[in-house]
Amino acid sequence: MRAIWMMRLACSTALLFVLKLLVGLPWYQVLPAILIFYLGSGGWSFMRIFAKTIGRDLHAAGVLLQVKMNVRRHLKNKNTVPKIFAETVARYGDKTALIFEGTGEKWTFRQLDEYSNRVANLLLERGFKDGDVVALFMENRSQYVGLWLGMAKIGVEAALINFNLRLEALVHCVTISNAKAVVFGSELNAAVSEVHSLMGKEVQMFCSGDWDPKQVPQGTECLEPLLDNAQTHLPSRPERCFTDRLFYIYTSGTTGMPKAAIVVHSRYYRMAALVYYGFRMTPDDVFYDCLPLYHSAGNIVGVGQCVLHGMTVVIRKKFSASRFWDDCAKYNCTIVQYIGEICRYLLNQPVRDVEKQHRVRMALGNGLRQSIWEEFMKRFNIPQVAEFYGATECNCSLGNFDNKVGACGFNSRILPFVYPIRLVRVDEETMELIRGSDGVCIPCKPGEPGQLVGRIIQNDPLRRFDGYVNQSATSKKIANSVFKKGDSAYLSGDVLIMDECGHMFFKDRTGDTFRWKGENVSTTEVEGTLSRLLDMKDVVVYGVEVPGAEGKAGMAAIADPTQNTDLEKFVKDMDKALPPYARPVFLRFLPEVNKTGTFKFQKMDLRQDSFDPSAVSDRLYFLDSRRGAYVQLDEELYRSILTGKHKL
Repeated sequence: MRAIWMMRLACSTALLFVLKLLVGLPWYQVLPAILIFYLGSGGWSFMRIFAKTIGRDLHAAGVLLQVKMNVRRHLKNKNTVPKIFAETVARYGDKTALIFEGTGEKWTFRQLDEYSNRVANLLLERGFKDGDVVALFMENRSQYVGLWLGMAKIGVEAALINFNLRLEALVHCVTISNAKAVVFGSELNAAVSEVHSLMGKEVQMFCSGDWDPKQVPQGTECLEPLLDNAQTHLPSRPERCFTDRLFYIYTSGTTGMPKAAIVVHSRYYRMAALVYYGFRMTPDDVFYDCLPLYHSAGNIVGVGQCVLHGMTVVIRKKFSASRFWDDCAKYNCTIVQYIGEICRYLLNQPVRDVEKQHRVRMALGNGLRQSIWEEFMKRFNIPQVAEFYGATECNCSLGNFDNKVGACGFNSRILPFVYPIRLVRVDEETMELIRGSDGVCIPCKPGEPGQLVGRIIQNDPLRRFDGYVNQSATSKKIANSVFKKGDSAYLSGDVLIMDECGHMFFKDRTGDTFRWKGENVSTTEVEGTLSRLLDMKDVVVYGVEVPGAEGKAGMAAIADPTQNTDLEKFVKDMDKALPPYARPVFLRFLPEVNKTGTFKFQKMDLRQDSFDPSAVSDRLYFLDSRRGAYVQLDEELYRSILTGKHKL
């Protein structure tokens, strides 16, 4: 696209030179001639796209420029998140910063500042120093924010651990971070006690919340009285800068043990600021945050609006579909946050008056399926869905700034090289990059699926890639010669599609797309369709290998605790909604589908179980093409499929 555009521009400029300077024609003849040439060479399409997208692109350019200028200022002044928070406290001191829904307790910015100072001074007294790591393992509450913020004030880096983890995974997260201490919530006493002996005697333990010395590991100290006796003054700040480490956030662990992603101060700022300016938020907004604070969506995109921009944030202990709109009405929330399947769970609730008795003007998040997008907006009277794309560690964030249904963001078609991201061709089954004869990746045209990549410029805080604590995991996310020979780029692992106006639409994640009957099957699209047909039930789609068959057969795991699915009706509806190759060959009905703390489906175990009745206690079904119906899959039928006697 860029090469064609540059060629057209070069030819138009050359024509201008010839007609004006060599031939000597007047301007009223030169300009129409150049316009005719431009449109005749395909420029009309460009002009149409220009007219459609110029407003959106100018807004985005303004946002990018503003964030870039702010980043430059923070770099120059060697600012950090705590220093920026000090400016926020000076501006909004007695305004409410955090509201914890669990108790109704409200903290002003000054109170949050004082609490975090106590944390910082306590840790200094205990000998913690710049560069040390402390693991934070607790459910959502206002203290969570004060704890990591206090650590950051003295250069101690928090490892934010998923409170759903247990046993080996929990020990793994504490160990790889090299944490010298663990601060845990009393609600997780049992989980910590199970693994305390595996952590090593040198790891200090602090418990926050309801104190019962009989329920905690030996040597654990109660945090609250220690903080009550700590100093409230601002401790001396370490020599830290904007590109130093702030804390660690762990990946979901859907494909193995969680990886610790490095979050530096500039990344925290960038992620929070881009959505703040991009979606036109204000300090007067009230932000409803029901997402886990160990995750970037809850702690950076959500809480970051409080820390950096002076917004009031309502923190909920855990997401509740039945209480969601009650909370929004009670606290006068204007922005709500979602992720994964939250919007579907809300639609699955009975209709109530309170779901429209609110002041919410924007739903911000990622993972809203296009199949329910407009229904969500209409039913709950939400004027704007602010869908964005961006993993904790990525450098190719996107934002749907113009409320385009189904889009997770865009890149300008007018000046695509201003923001160096791109969709490049890949083998959708293996995710191998497809390269041209020059060894450089091939960019996708509109309508072509491709992997999203972002050029890495390590000295630019907006383009850098900080990676993971594990260097091997970092290397796997980097490719060379992507935009041009010799460069490096971040690999998102996600397949997207771009339309002619540059809007990006999520298609599938790495390893989720599979090939069946000569066609690529997008699990994300099939999951959305099947869930809609099954009244918003949880549905997980994945490919399974069948001996003698080319590709992978589709299999759907369906949450059906009441066992009330009408398979006959389901097949009829599915035949109308999906092409033959996309219809799942196997079904698995189970009480519930395992999800991560951020509502992503966990597929690894399901893939491993496959469709073997001896390994799966749940009900299994096989799509018998001769009957046009699903039949129960027993041992005899299983063996028949494996030996090829029963054709798929």
